[in-house]
Amino acid sequence: MADLAGPALAGCRALVTGGGSGIGLAVARAYHAQGAVVTLLDRSPPASLRDEFDVVTGDTTSPGDVGRAVALAAGPAGRLDLLATCAGVFDYYAPVTTMDEEHLTAAFTEIFGINVLGTLLTIRAAAAALRRARGAVTLTLSTAACHGGGGGPLYAGSKAALGGLVRHLAAELAPEVRVNGVAPGGTGGTRLGGLASLGQRQTADQVPGRDERIRSGTLLGLLPLPEDHAAAYVFLAAARVVTGTVVTSDGGHPG
Repeated sequence: MADLAGPALAGCRALVTGGGSGIGLAVARAYHAQGAVVTLLDRSPPASLRDEFDVVTGDTTSPGDVGRAVALAAGPAGRLDLLATCAGVFDYYAPVTTMDEEHLTAAFTEIFGINVLGTLLTIRAAAAALRRARGAVTLTLSTAACHGGGGGPLYAGSKAALGGLVRHLAAELAPEVRVNGVAPGGTGGTRLGGLASLGQRQTADQVPGRDERIRSGTLLGLLPLPEDHAAAYVFLAAARVVTGTVVTSDGGHPG
């Protein structure tokens, strides 16, 4: 990791998956503001982001796309200081008990493939570059993994799996690489997509009344925005003695 005198992440090289919008984009901009050189991997990044970052259009479930992104982010020296895995999809509260077997199998495969396998493929591809830099990984979980109501069983299950990965990968990649997670609650200003296997074509910003429902469900009575969560990622990127930890970032959960 770079010397932390001055901007907290000065000289660091970072890769953010799912960095084209929402929390991923907020994390990328926060890393950049703290001095990092940031590369984004996203399935459909806005063209305008190429003026801010190095951008790879691709999917975390594709080893080839992930490999290209890691190589670009790590640069000629093959060193990657920071990896934030923010790519993911939502299930829009789909109940599993009313799905037929075909839809349940397809939905499980899709959401665990993107949210869990995509994370693992990215970390696997980046591990050598992270070890060279004695870098840090931050996974994106969700408070849905801990509390009912933040999503359906498929989404909550996939995010709970990431909680297990934080603990076990922290041990597997030690002592060279730190692994932590951030668990955001409901967040305004995001375009989190649903499951194609269930015909869910809407994005989070299109759900009527969603922002007010999130606000009324927090102890602080506020609507978290992507930028609010980004500070936790910056903290974990710079906190050299913190590993195997998940930071909850949800405005406070009642109960």
